[in-house]
Amino acid sequence: MNKNRLGQSDLYVSAMGLGCMSLGTDETHAAAIIHEALEQGINFLDTADLYDEGRNEEIIGNAVRHRRADVILATKVGNRRIPGKEGWSWDPSKAYIKSAVKESLRRLQTDYIDLYQLHGGTIQDPIDETIEAFEELKQEGLIRYYGISSIRPNVIREYVQRSAIISVMSQYSILDRRPEEEILPLLAEHGISLIARGPLAGGILTEQGRSRTGKAYLDYETGELPGLQEHLMQQSTGSRTLTQTALHYPLGHPAVAAIIPGASSLMQLKLNIAAATASPLSPQELEAVRSASKPNRYTVHL
Repeated sequence: MNKNRLGQSDLYVSAMGLGCMSLGTDETHAAAIIHEALEQGINFLDTADLYDEGRNEEIIGNAVRHRRADVILATKVGNRRIPGKEGWSWDPSKAYIKSAVKESLRRLQTDYIDLYQLHGGTIQDPIDETIEAFEELKQEGLIRYYGISSIRPNVIREYVQRSAIISVMSQYSILDRRPEEEILPLLAEHGISLIARGPLAGGILTEQGRSRTGKAYLDYETGELPGLQEHLMQQSTGSRTLTQTALHYPLGHPAVAAIIPGASSLMQLKLNIAAATASPLSPQELEAVRSASKPNRYTVHL
């Protein structure tokens, strides 16, 4: 598995990481997927304190505690559960971040987090205070680097200008090309990496997902998806699968360091690994995909 530098840090992450949100709560099942990923050269695991109310972090901590040095652990913070209140509350305050990191460290059974990410963000947040929290955690040695997980261009611009983030995690796929106009050029200019989540668009961009077209996706109407899938398959002339094309499309941009598809089974993981280790898309193939798909634009978070 190829490795790419994450921003201007000394972290080198596998081009395909493992998005751990879909592992489930059966620890034996989840650990088997994690161990197979590590054996196949994946060194980048992404989770969040939000996933399964912290259980996801616990499962990962148990699975990697004897090989911590082999793993780049990324988790997220900002969503807070308040006793007696239903759901989660957004809290990017310095006090909460510095408190929450201790719980994530405990669940992950480690004394440092490689990449600590703000799990969202709005322009109304106390951004300087949030940045201060991450910087102090770096100085204290509890985290190595920090980034944000956001699809809001205005928020991303603020952190690019005002902080030392090394990465932005954002949805990016053939069906969601929104980062291409505003975000990717900005990140490339500042030496910051994009971590692309959702590269398979919820499974639509896989051979198995060719039947999952009963719903619209962003600005694609339901009836448009089968035609696009078929067109992408025909373009490959038998040399690539739809999954290969989908996983390699985000990696075709130099600002993208890693893709993080999820996997809820060993079979799904192995199919993703096989696709991700295929040869990169050529410039001609990338242009063909762009011509066949829509150049989506951000319309809400400007």
